[in-house]
Amino acid sequence: MPGIRALPHLLSASLAALAAFSGSLHAATRLQTAPVPDEMRSYFFAITVDGRHVDVAHAAANYEFANFDITGPTEITVTAAEPGFWDRGVDIQPWRLGLHATRNGQTIRFRVNGPAKLAISRPNDFLNHARMLFLFAGSPPPPPPPSGPNVTIVPAGLHRQSLNPKSGDTIYLAPGSFIYGSLNLWNVENVRVLGRGTIVYDGPQDPVRDEGWMQKPDWHCIDAFQSRNVEIHGLTCVIRSRTWSIQMKDSTGFTYDDLRVVGGNPGNANQDGMDWLGSGDTVVRNSFFRASDDDLALIGNWDGYSDADMLRPGNDVRNIVVENTELSTSISNIVRLGWPQKIFSSSSFTLRNSDVLHAGIGACGQSFALIGLWGANGARGIHQGLLFENLFLDNWYSLAQLEQEQPEVKDVVFRNIWALGQPPLASSTITGDVSGVVFDNVKYGQARVESGAALPLTVSGGAPQPQFIPNHSPSAAFAIAPATAVPRRPVEFTAQPAPNTRYTWLFGDGSEAHGRRVRHRFTDALGTELDGSNGSGRFRVLLHVEDRAGHQDWAEQDIVVVDQWQLAATNPGTTQPGLAYSVYAGEWNELPDLSSLTPVVSGLSSSISADSQGYPYYAVAWDGFIDVPADGGYTLYLLDPDGARLVIDGKEAAKTGPPFAQVCGSPGNAMRYAVVSLGLRAGKHAIHIEGLNSGSNHYPRLMWQAPGGALVDVPEKAYTRARE
Repeated sequence: MPGIRALPHLLSASLAALAAFSGSLHAATRLQTAPVPDEMRSYFFAITVDGRHVDVAHAAANYEFANFDITGPTEITVTAAEPGFWDRGVDIQPWRLGLHATRNGQTIRFRVNGPAKLAISRPNDFLNHARMLFLFAGSPPPPPPPSGPNVTIVPAGLHRQSLNPKSGDTIYLAPGSFIYGSLNLWNVENVRVLGRGTIVYDGPQDPVRDEGWMQKPDWHCIDAFQSRNVEIHGLTCVIRSRTWSIQMKDSTGFTYDDLRVVGGNPGNANQDGMDWLGSGDTVVRNSFFRASDDDLALIGNWDGYSDADMLRPGNDVRNIVVENTELSTSISNIVRLGWPQKIFSSSSFTLRNSDVLHAGIGACGQSFALIGLWGANGARGIHQGLLFENLFLDNWYSLAQLEQEQPEVKDVVFRNIWALGQPPLASSTITGDVSGVVFDNVKYGQARVESGAALPLTVSGGAPQPQFIPNHSPSAAFAIAPATAVPRRPVEFTAQPAPNTRYTWLFGDGSEAHGRRVRHRFTDALGTELDGSNGSGRFRVLLHVEDRAGHQDWAEQDIVVVDQWQLAATNPGTTQPGLAYSVYAGEWNELPDLSSLTPVVSGLSSSISADSQGYPYYAVAWDGFIDVPADGGYTLYLLDPDGARLVIDGKEAAKTGPPFAQVCGSPGNAMRYAVVSLGLRAGKHAIHIEGLNSGSNHYPRLMWQAPGGALVDVPEKAYTRARE
């Protein structure tokens, strides 16, 4: 395919279009935008920014996006075409920003303080078939470079040809330019790609086979081979095929700034965000990734799947920094390092000051994680100097899976890892020749992880125990009084004192405050995500502390605002410990309606367990009471891989999503969870729990967070049943 190389006849038209674009900057709205071609335009969402319409583009799968530039605080509205679309709630990420929407029918409204890259969806709806909207509110880009013999300016509009720059070239993609093709960087150096354009890659790959690893032109959104000193600024990559999005083979000296990558494919696999194959010396900053596989992957080479291909040694991967970036995937890891049989080494990888919006769930040989290092089946190499620092985890699965048979992995540091609003869904592991692992201020909510049991972590295969740093300064922690709130009544938040420290509070309702002790009123009980439809809503409260030297820490604690209380059973009668259960035999893809079935086994258990008496596939129902110790707003988490349902006082409170199969031959399904917040009066509440076993051999797990407390498993002593 011929590529865009030099287009002098378009230069004058391009400059006129750019002048018109720049003229759209309005003092009152602080907005720059460009039209989207009809072929790309989406009508599922309608967007205004400070009252002005912004075109929405279709990306891939059920994903839409909008590019616009702002210079200060801005109000954004998003109207869904589907009636009732926002009734299940609104999730705006990254959570670190403390953004909160108001809802009026099919329209939500919220404010941002300045440029931001946002993912908007409904709570817990982020797998590959989810309807998601990505808003890229950037800073106005610099003007186009001066014209010259090696400068190409691509105007707004649709262009069906790839970009094939030569050494020394500069390509400027005007805002509103859409390139159907690839950016091919083969054996070139000193290339710059600037502007605010979009490359849409929709290639010929087989949708059910992995062909995305291939190294050849027009096979990825950005394809680099033996190239160096390349700068890419402001580019959006849309990937609609089952292929790796950005691949660098034996290439060095790359800088990506303000990159936006959105990929989605129905197969939900083999669509990495960015891959280094024997490459390095790369900086990625201020960027965004939504992938259907690993977001970032470091692999020495990949030349196919035969044993000869897998065993062929690859070049080293080194000196990579990813910072100030939002990371999201529907499956697999945020960072992948290595692969079974692969022979290569790596050094100096840093991921810092970034947000994990959605991490993959399930497993492929090992559980998915923030970092999956899988050096198995004869893999060899020295991997050293991995730093994960100042990271926020929103939706995530596990922290670290580190496995290396030979010769070693060393010096892996996790510093300032702040997990917000969700427990780990799978244990971390360290296996084999792995040493020098340090956990320095890893926090779940307000609790600092100080042991392997608290992570949780399994260490095996001769690996030494990691180091847990016991102290951190400054330390963010706070108390809430009262621990349960009601609308419009003041709540006092008090931070743990520290000298010479600045305190910033984000209350999860779009407001903030400063000071060690502050008072705040919540005006409603809808919650941060507008999912409090039962009269109680959970607000995500964040505290950020920073001392004069720039050292920082964060803490997160949910507070439940109760507008409607759920009463305990008026006459539970005499009770005894434990729950009654019934087992229903059968194979189902999702939880069936157990009320229409006859149990094959009945019994009693001390908690959520059962004796299935040898039935391999079955569902179980547990019945009894849960004893609430004190009046308050309680948040309950229900976890199960195959499917579970929670009913309290006769009303369905939570139900996990349908089973999500693990991949690469890993048996069973990924762990799923559902969360609900309720205002519960003290006493015994009728409880009914259902769980499906379709091969995972796992019973539901129920956790709760009492007012002002930590998230823990509901203790056995809280379960009772009527005395027979």
